[in-house]
Amino acid sequence: MAKGKRSSGKTYVSKGIHCQHDRHGLRKKHRSEYVGSIQEAINKRDAWRNFKNVVLTIENPNKNETAKRFIRVNARDIWGSPKRQGA
Repeated sequence: MAKGKRSSGKTYVSKGIHCQHDRHGLRKKHRSEYVGSIQEAINKRDAWRNFKNVVLTIENPNKNETAKRFIRVNARDIWGSPKRQGA
């Protein structure tokens, strides 16, 4: 049997290219357009009416917690129960 040349694992340097396609950048662009849009608010309202667990991001009412400018709160705490809305 003939032995081939072994690869030199100690001297290999990555080229830094992980993916040839720009799917991550495209997905990131679509997500940044969606977050904070009217469509996101409509989808959250519809999910709340269907009794799903919706979480809203609001400004922290406690101004002394400067590390937490925004907090996540359940939509039922702010909008109330969807049963009482007559959905």
